[in-house]
Amino acid sequence: MNKEVYYQMSQKQLSRYVTISGLIEEKLTVKEAAISLGLSTRQILRLKKGVKTSGANALVHKNSGRKPSHALADILREKIITLRNSPTYSTANFYHFQELLAEYEKIKISYSALYTLLKKAGITSPKKRRRIRSHRRRKRKEQEGLLIQLDASPFDWLSDGKEYYLHGGIDDATGKVVGLYLAEGECLEGYFQVARRMCLDYGIPVSTYSDRHTIFFSPKKDKLSLEEQLAGKRVNLTQFGRAMSQLGVHMIGARSPQAKGRIERLWQTLQSRLPVELKCQGIKTAQEANIFLREYLPKFNAHFKVEAKEESAFRPLPTGMDIDHILCVIEKRTYDKGGVFSFYHQHFQITEDKDLPRLAPRGRIEVLVSPRFGLKVRYQGNIYATTPCARPKAKKADKPMKEKKIWTPDDLHYYKHGHQLLAKTSFQESDREIIQMLEKLFLSKVDK
Repeated sequence: MNKEVYYQMSQKQLSRYVTISGLIEEKLTVKEAAISLGLSTRQILRLKKGVKTSGANALVHKNSGRKPSHALADILREKIITLRNSPTYSTANFYHFQELLAEYEKIKISYSALYTLLKKAGITSPKKRRRIRSHRRRKRKEQEGLLIQLDASPFDWLSDGKEYYLHGGIDDATGKVVGLYLAEGECLEGYFQVARRMCLDYGIPVSTYSDRHTIFFSPKKDKLSLEEQLAGKRVNLTQFGRAMSQLGVHMIGARSPQAKGRIERLWQTLQSRLPVELKCQGIKTAQEANIFLREYLPKFNAHFKVEAKEESAFRPLPTGMDIDHILCVIEKRTYDKGGVFSFYHQHFQITEDKDLPRLAPRGRIEVLVSPRFGLKVRYQGNIYATTPCARPKAKKADKPMKEKKIWTPDDLHYYKHGHQLLAKTSFQESDREIIQMLEKLFLSKVDK
């Protein structure tokens, strides 16, 4: 047997060669060889014929030592490993990295092949798999739009070492994200933007589910006694609560993060995927990220959403309703005869429109404030524009200046000569007198 052929053969193939050689030398019968190797007599005859014709090469597989036709090229393997170690893709998990290769690098590879390749290169997934604990899950709602979970997640979304808050809402029935907005802190405007995107794209939901942050609920709500509640006393709604009340949305407050677990799991998925997507797009500011999120949401929902059991419960916006005039800050003020009102230490004048009714000499108005349209006024259902104005300050009458008189004490005042008016007293005693006094106090005999 040739040495090269010997080193190519496995232990199993060597045992077959020994048995077939014994069969050729008539030391074994075909039946005995079949029993020894666990093969059929037909297979033994085929192997015997091959060994007689080609020798030991007949037992070596013809593809032995050859690279499979579907195997990855060495250049492609090195490229994938280099890309995975680059700063852009280093934080992506294996499944997300497979999607990014197909989308941005035009490299299509199966997950099992990619997993094997990266594991052999000593690369581990940044997303750790925890052991799943058995717990009772709440069933999904049967209709889309019945319940929208709202929350915000602080994280280094832009990979610049600074923490931003991503505001979002997710539908409980389908797992569809209805809106996302990135801001420097958890704020009212962030939730207004999520609600605006939801109402324009899907409609008005039946209810929302959120934590008990003061953006959603007044902190005085839980402090009302039973007697006050029975008497009909209510606390004022927050700005977000007032907007949801105008839209006819019922707000539900969660008592723990686990109660709204669907949106909590959404943050885990987005924290793994979104920073990598933002780095691939070269986004470095929150404004650019918010523009990108509008395009990213349809792709994300197409990948993770599920179908609802029944038809959608979202209600379309009523005809003529301007959602921007609801999702804004609204406060009440009173204007004077000139149509001027004060708002946070500044004065504004109401601009009357020919197409709108004239204002009464004095009246009560609602001031609408939003980054989308600035500052407007609503009076009897009509919207009026405003312009800043500077009200002249009232001048005070000039009062004559009083001469300042400096008071000086008299010559006989104690401040000057008091120490000379009183006689000095001194206590001078000799040491002998002090010792006698002490002897009398401590050493004298006490009369019985």
